[in-house]
Amino acid sequence: MPYTINLEGKVAIVTGAGRYNGIGRGIALALADAGADVVVTARYRPPETYPDYEKAMGWRGVESVAEEIRAMGRRALPLWVDVTDRDQVVQMVERTLAEFGRIDILVNNAAAPRGRDRVPVTELEEEVWEQVLKVNLTGTFLCCKYVAPVMVRQGQGGKIINISSIAGRRGNPRMGAYSTSKFGLQGFTQVLAMELAPFGINVNAVCPGLIETERMSDWGAYEAQTWGVSLEEARKRLINQIPLRRTGTVEDVANLVVFLASDRASYITGQTINVCGGRVLN
Repeated sequence: MPYTINLEGKVAIVTGAGRYNGIGRGIALALADAGADVVVTARYRPPETYPDYEKAMGWRGVESVAEEIRAMGRRALPLWVDVTDRDQVVQMVERTLAEFGRIDILVNNAAAPRGRDRVPVTELEEEVWEQVLKVNLTGTFLCCKYVAPVMVRQGQGGKIINISSIAGRRGNPRMGAYSTSKFGLQGFTQVLAMELAPFGINVNAVCPGLIETERMSDWGAYEAQTWGVSLEEARKRLINQIPLRRTGTVEDVANLVVFLASDRASYITGQTINVCGGRVLN
């Protein structure tokens, strides 16, 4: 029998999935390709704030991702959701159940925007610190808090995958808030995995490394400033730190998420798995 992953009949929620060149969109499309129906969510972005390439292609965030999924023959529900808002998370769960009747997979991918947090701890504004932790940690907590009981009531197990980062594997200068939130996310994953294991619900985390998304440019700019070199030189140095000598793709991350969301990963829980080309080993 050929090795396949079949998610037909499963319903997945993916947060932070509204950007064209983002990990969330890649995960949503990969889950749909494996047969799942997908609820695509993201925090609302005014169209005037979209990158030029998204504007040029007429991109409409989660609405566009949902159209792509429907074109694949799967059902999709696009929702604008701020995961830090309890009421919006509750409504997300209610809308999903009203539309599909169940929830089998939750992928917590929503992340705080980078920028003002990339300073030394002594210069980090408290409001920025709080916002990063609120999105990256509290947002994941709220989604799990209101989705997990649905999975328990269904009595058929479930899969929760939290998207962390290799920045949660080791600290880096000027990444105090971000690294702290990602370290915390891995601890939360372990706790939730133990709590939900009796119900057959698997909870795991994925740590992407340098992935070719908009955030890759942010990372390159951050390292260029740290090293005092050009952006091009910083990118070369970053790639030279990766044993496989290349950056990752959205598909590299999405492939692992699809596996963890499937029955093929039924004996894996409480784990944090790196997708980083060997840059971090643990």
